[in-house]
Amino acid sequence: MTTLTRRTLLAGAAATTALAATNLRAQPDIMEAPVDLTGTSILITGCSSGFGKLGAEHYARLGARVFATMRNMPRPEADELRDLAIAEKLDLFVIEIDVQDDESVMAGVAEAERINGGPLDVLINNAGIGLSGPVEVQDMEATQMMFDINVYGCHRMARAVLPGMRAKGSGQIFQISSQLGRVILPFTGHYSATKFALEAMSEALAYELVPHNIEVTIVEPGGYPTKVWVNRNRYASELKARAEQKHLAGYPAAVERMGTEDGSGRTADPMDIPRLIAKTIALPAGTRPLRAPVSGGRMAQLAINEATRDAQLSWLGGSAYGPLMRAVHD
Repeated sequence: MTTLTRRTLLAGAAATTALAATNLRAQPDIMEAPVDLTGTSILITGCSSGFGKLGAEHYARLGARVFATMRNMPRPEADELRDLAIAEKLDLFVIEIDVQDDESVMAGVAEAERINGGPLDVLINNAGIGLSGPVEVQDMEATQMMFDINVYGCHRMARAVLPGMRAKGSGQIFQISSQLGRVILPFTGHYSATKFALEAMSEALAYELVPHNIEVTIVEPGGYPTKVWVNRNRYASELKARAEQKHLAGYPAAVERMGTEDGSGRTADPMDIPRLIAKTIALPAGTRPLRAPVSGGRMAQLAINEATRDAQLSWLGGSAYGPLMRAVHD
């Protein structure tokens, strides 16, 4: 049973550092401090742009062996990362993985483990999509696609890496969620639904993996100016074009905005997320936070995170599940 209290072994200053690392605005020095990831193997999904691409470059420059994955290869984005690896002599490999495809996931992870010479240290489930619009307008094609990428894709990836991590007796999984995985806005209901599901699945996974010394951190970004907005508009435009008028008619203003949203006016630095993840990887085992909010502005989910933690421990902290839950939350 000693593994159930592994997080209490490194208390005091180390735990304080872990908590500070979850609040970008309050502790910018934490994000800027140097990190050495030499000897760490990291697999990232969704590396064609945004947090995934920036992260792949950042972790490799910090010394990690990085497996940057993306779908629909060959593609220019894959060539750019390969060229960068050659130019800067980075330990960076590009592998094709489509998180919607079971065989692609298993083959891609197996290839990364083969190159690595064994199980991976870190999985970053970054691949995801956004799709705006009223809940009624979301047809089953849109609904299934969003859940298949944002939820089932993360599940496929976790199942693929976990046997190796468990055999090794250590590992880390980062799930890229969102502020909207804890708070809800009108006309983003399906996106929030996928991220709420990811949050719940990831917290349960964190409890279950305590005996195996594998940690889960749920990263909760605010809005950042990445290519996600371009893809979001494309998916929303396609949805609007095929939607039936009987569904569109109830929400004229919201429907008019579908496919026209512009995230370019956002000024937050997308590198916040790779820096936060790198700092979290470098923390001592047993001190990494379950949730890591990060934003250039308000973080409305902080109060929700605290309230749900307290509710979980108040309800089940004294039960048979208590040791697992306290190992994650305390």
